[in-house]
Amino acid sequence: MYKPKDHTSQIAEYIVRNLSKGYTLEALKYALINQGYSKITVDNAIDLANKKLADKAPQMKEKPQITYKVLDEDNKVVSINTVKKGFFQRLFKRN
Repeated sequence: MYKPKDHTSQIAEYIVRNLSKGYTLEALKYALINQGYSKITVDNAIDLANKKLADKAPQMKEKPQITYKVLDEDNKVVSINTVKKGFFQRLFKRN
Protein backbone atom coordinates (compact mmCIF):
# COMPACT_ATOMS: atom_id res chain seq x y z
CA MET A 1 0.00 0.00 0.00
CA TYR A 2 1.39 3.41 -1.00
CA LYS A 3 1.66 5.91 1.82
CA PRO A 4 2.03 9.47 0.52
CA LYS A 5 4.80 11.48 2.12
CA ASP A 6 4.05 14.82 3.64
CA HIS A 7 4.99 17.94 1.75
CA THR A 8 7.91 18.91 3.99
CA SER A 9 9.63 15.52 3.71
CA GLN A 10 9.32 15.62 -0.09
CA ILE A 11 11.01 19.02 -0.15
CA ALA A 12 13.66 17.73 2.29
CA GLU A 13 14.44 14.82 -0.06
CA TYR A 14 14.68 17.29 -2.95
CA ILE A 15 17.16 19.37 -0.92
CA VAL A 16 19.30 16.34 0.01
CA ARG A 17 19.37 15.15 -3.61
CA ASN A 18 20.40 18.52 -4.97
CA LEU A 19 22.98 19.19 -2.26
CA SER A 20 24.69 15.98 -3.36
CA LYS A 21 24.70 17.37 -6.91
CA GLY A 22 26.65 20.40 -5.74
CA TYR A 23 23.97 23.05 -5.34
CA THR A 24 24.30 25.35 -2.34
CA LEU A 25 21.69 25.45 0.39
CA GLU A 26 21.08 29.15 -0.22
CA ALA A 27 20.47 28.55 -3.94
CA LEU A 28 18.00 25.76 -3.21
CA LYS A 29 16.22 27.85 -0.60
CA TYR A 30 15.95 30.80 -3.00
CA ALA A 31 14.67 28.54 -5.81
CA LEU A 32 12.03 26.88 -3.62
CA ILE A 33 10.72 30.20 -2.29
CA ASN A 34 10.58 31.57 -5.86
CA GLN A 35 8.58 28.49 -6.88
CA GLY A 36 5.89 29.49 -4.38
CA TYR A 37 6.76 27.49 -1.27
CA SER A 38 6.44 29.39 1.98
CA LYS A 39 9.58 30.39 3.85
CA ILE A 40 8.42 28.42 6.92
CA THR A 41 7.89 25.24 4.87
CA VAL A 42 11.30 25.63 3.22
CA ASP A 43 13.02 26.27 6.58
CA ASN A 44 11.32 23.20 8.10
CA ALA A 45 12.40 21.12 5.10
CA ILE A 46 15.98 22.37 5.47
CA ASP A 47 15.96 21.36 9.15
CA LEU A 48 14.66 17.91 8.21
CA ALA A 49 17.26 17.58 5.42
CA ASN A 50 20.04 18.52 7.86
CA LYS A 51 18.81 15.82 10.27
CA LYS A 52 18.79 13.25 7.46
CA LEU A 53 22.31 14.21 6.42
CA ALA A 54 23.50 14.10 10.04
CA ASP A 55 22.12 10.57 10.41
CA LYS A 56 24.12 9.47 7.35
CA ALA A 57 27.36 11.07 8.57
CA PRO A 58 29.89 8.66 10.08
CA GLN A 59 30.44 8.92 13.82
CA MET A 60 33.91 9.97 14.91
CA LYS A 61 35.55 7.34 17.10
CA GLU A 62 38.25 9.57 18.52
CA LYS A 63 38.88 13.24 18.96
CA PRO A 64 41.08 14.65 16.19
CA GLN A 65 44.46 16.11 17.15
CA ILE A 66 44.86 19.61 15.75
CA THR A 67 48.37 20.68 14.79
CA TYR A 68 49.39 24.10 13.53
CA LYS A 69 52.45 24.57 11.34
CA VAL A 70 54.07 27.98 10.95
CA LEU A 71 55.75 28.40 7.57
CA ASP A 72 58.25 31.00 6.41
CA GLU A 73 58.28 32.72 3.01
CA ASP A 74 59.84 29.62 1.38
CA ASN A 75 57.14 27.33 2.80
CA LYS A 76 59.60 25.75 5.23
CA VAL A 77 58.30 24.73 8.63
CA VAL A 78 59.38 27.20 11.29
CA SER A 79 57.50 25.67 14.23
CA ILE A 80 54.89 23.05 14.95
CA ASN A 81 52.33 23.67 17.69
CA THR A 82 49.74 21.25 18.98
CA VAL A 83 46.59 22.42 20.67
CA LYS A 84 47.08 22.85 24.37
CA LYS A 85 44.97 21.09 26.96
CA GLY A 86 41.70 22.77 27.86
CA PHE A 87 41.07 24.61 31.08
CA PHE A 88 39.40 21.71 32.88
CA GLN A 89 42.03 19.22 31.67
CA ARG A 90 44.74 21.43 33.17
CA LEU A 91 42.71 22.04 36.31
CA PHE A 92 42.16 18.33 36.97
CA LYS A 93 45.49 17.27 35.40
CA ARG A 94 43.99 14.78 32.96
CA ASN A 95 45.96 13.54 29.94
